[in-house]
Amino acid sequence: MDRNTVIQNDNDFIMHTYGRLPLVPDHASGASIWDKNGKKYIDFTSGIGVNVLGYSDSGWSQAVFEQATKYQHVCNYYYCEPASALAEWLVKTTGLENVFFGNSGAEANEGAIKLARKYSFDKYGEGRNTIITLNKSFHGRTVTTLAATGQDVFHQYFFPFTDGFKYCDAGDLDALNAACTADVCAVMLEVIQGEGGVNILDKDYVQAVAALCEKKDILLIVDEVQTGIGRTGKPFAFQHYDILPDIVTSAKGLAGGLPIGAFISGKKAASTLGASAHGSTFGANPVCAAAACYITGKLTDDFLASVENKGKLIEEKILAAGCENVVSVRRLGMMIGIQIKDLPKDRLLKAFDLGLLVLTAGKDVVRLLPPLNISMNELDEGISLLIEALS
Repeated sequence: MDRNTVIQNDNDFIMHTYGRLPLVPDHASGASIWDKNGKKYIDFTSGIGVNVLGYSDSGWSQAVFEQATKYQHVCNYYYCEPASALAEWLVKTTGLENVFFGNSGAEANEGAIKLARKYSFDKYGEGRNTIITLNKSFHGRTVTTLAATGQDVFHQYFFPFTDGFKYCDAGDLDALNAACTADVCAVMLEVIQGEGGVNILDKDYVQAVAALCEKKDILLIVDEVQTGIGRTGKPFAFQHYDILPDIVTSAKGLAGGLPIGAFISGKKAASTLGASAHGSTFGANPVCAAAACYITGKLTDDFLASVENKGKLIEEKILAAGCENVVSVRRLGMMIGIQIKDLPKDRLLKAFDLGLLVLTAGKDVVRLLPPLNISMNELDEGISLLIEALS
């Protein structure tokens, strides 16, 4: 189809749930993507943190191809080699015990919620099922994960939402203490609130939350859907905080562009879900798992150090440019939020016109999630466009 036909078909046949920009991809490589009209864009979004190795990585493509020629799907009644290998990496890297595979971040978070509630039911009986989340959080778009999301804007239309959630401000330990009543079974948080504005939680606060959860036998769930898989310069962002959660969720970048999600359990809840307690037809899909094995195999110490160095370079160049519109830069690795004085959507549109793809977050933040292996040439080109867009 030509470019106009693609756009017309989209308008005619796909639900209008996304505010699309007029980009119709023709081909892409690395951190660059070309529209069907020939215009090139530098992509500082990675498909919202998904394409951690950019577009068309040859090793990733080969891993997907080789698995697809062996077998593309197998019933979960049988064993799957790529899923087994991926599970080993996830467990050993997080320091947890076992993993369940699904298809998305929302599924991973919903599974974590189910795991926490069943753990508490098995041990304490009925009535201990409330989960505390943080204001400005985002945990997904199912009815339950919308309820878990601490933003009123998402609590519309789809009533009744799942009961059993209450919310506290990040950093307010007194409020969290007061909320930890006898009905609470878990605290669920992102150590960096991506959709909420790239809000990086204070280390002392996170450690205090972990200590409180341990004291009260409340499970600590860390949502790493956006922050995991090297995005912050470590395999998982919680590893910057010197804590060990009871449950960690992962998705987005895990398979580098194919749908996969996972929740990983620590010792407390590792035996909670037995036969038929949870399931997913496509969970641990062999092709997706093979792609994820390739991605995780790239997360060496040197690679992760380069993520930090590139993120630091972006931050330094933005600040050195002296854009009066820039208030601050919030960053961990290559998860970057630029707080600005005017509307971030206006800056997104200006960047798009210049040939740069960026994201927004919260009310006043331009968000950057570049491919972790972005070349220095593409990085420099993108930074120059970004500074022009912010000026």
